[in-house]
Amino acid sequence: MPDLAVPPTPPVPLAALLAREDLGLRQIAGPADADTVIHWAHTSEMHDPYPYLLGGELLLTAGVHIPEAAGSGTYFADYVSRIVAAGGVALGFGLAPVHDTVPRALVAACDHYDLPLVEVPPRTTFSAVARAVWQLMAQARLAELRRVTEAQQSLTAAASRPDPVTSVLRQLAQRVGGRAVLFGPDGTEIAAAGRDAAGAEALAGLARVVRPTGTPTSASPTSATDTVPGAHLAAYALGTGQGFVLGVAAPRRDQGDHTIASVAAVLLSLLTGEHQSRTGADRSSALVRLLLGAPPEEVAALLGGDRWTVVHARPDANAPDPVAASALGAALGSALIDLGPDVVRVLVPADRAPAPQPGWTLGVSAAAGPRDWPAADTQAARALARARATRAPLVRHGPSGRPGLAGLVPHEEAEAHARTLLAPLAGNPALTETLRTWLSLHGSWDRTAVALAVHRNTVRQRIARCAALLDTDLDDPDVRMELWFGLRHL
Repeated sequence: MPDLAVPPTPPVPLAALLAREDLGLRQIAGPADADTVIHWAHTSEMHDPYPYLLGGELLLTAGVHIPEAAGSGTYFADYVSRIVAAGGVALGFGLAPVHDTVPRALVAACDHYDLPLVEVPPRTTFSAVARAVWQLMAQARLAELRRVTEAQQSLTAAASRPDPVTSVLRQLAQRVGGRAVLFGPDGTEIAAAGRDAAGAEALAGLARVVRPTGTPTSASPTSATDTVPGAHLAAYALGTGQGFVLGVAAPRRDQGDHTIASVAAVLLSLLTGEHQSRTGADRSSALVRLLLGAPPEEVAALLGGDRWTVVHARPDANAPDPVAASALGAALGSALIDLGPDVVRVLVPADRAPAPQPGWTLGVSAAAGPRDWPAADTQAARALARARATRAPLVRHGPSGRPGLAGLVPHEEAEAHARTLLAPLAGNPALTETLRTWLSLHGSWDRTAVALAVHRNTVRQRIARCAALLDTDLDDPDVRMELWFGLRHL
């Protein structure tokens, strides 16, 4: 048997197709197995359909390919054996327009190879059979989606109850009709719900397969499945990294069971993760203290570090959504995420250098303590604007590491000079930011327009206004250098 490339749609029981009175189908050979399912219908008049089958088909034929002397030789045996070898699950034979009856030798061959043979009456077209298959698939898909949605809602409600872990396990066991178990890091059964199912020892062994080993050179799978007599087993490593595993044993595995179990695994990951590490409690404590008036430097220790970088990220395609923002935070190594309409802000510990992320444009601030977080937020925003303008995946703010001319002037004197130099622009942040961006991009109108999300003519008008207010020639490189020096200290 080849590997079946079946589509991601629910299979259709052959019995459901036979029950359609409008089709008038009748099974005349092969086993009448209620578990026989088909994944699609395919029509072929080839004498050897093997090369054209993927597996799981109801093959429909009118017998055009059958030679006159086929009944006296091995033609039908060879034909049916090739269908079975290709993974076909049933054969439909149309009585018109070539044959008035189904050949007896074909009936015998289907009985011999245990291939269900369905008689298609003259009034029923093959297109009608195929359409019925897809209608039954759509109905099954709708029922599956409804079942999964209801399960998600009930699992989420269970997670908010006073005993959330047990409630989630109980609801999961009810939905899959089996047993759900939460294994601890040492492999012991912490909590369980549902009726006893076969394969309890095998389920514990399957949990060991997905439990993290702690060895950096060996990565464990996040999920695994197995089958034992009387039960289908599945194990899911919870995303806390603490070694918790969800095990599920059910007498059968229906469509949607994996999705339902995955939802339960996510909820249990949140529940066990927050309780195992104090990260969640510490973040809540930091938030409460800030709301009650504590300065940021007093609560920074609860977040896990003294110095942080601010990252501004913008997706390359659509507007950011909560799922994408959470995935970005996980990739950057931080759960401190602020989702805005266009930009996601992430507070990242300074010891974790942000790297470019596929599908995102990033601006990264210099490392800063809590007292300087607002300034770091501004740095990250400017770095993101420059990254978008230059089409770079990531731009970092900060000195190059080499001593510069700015270090020769005392900071207080540099600030006083900047305020005096740029006083004509005071009170107009749009002009100041446009001038800063335009100078940083070497006077490029187009890149500045991209960075500021305005039209290039708007950039030209603002720069002209800056030149008029400052009463200077912005084409002069000395003037540009002095203005850039001032803007760096403003």
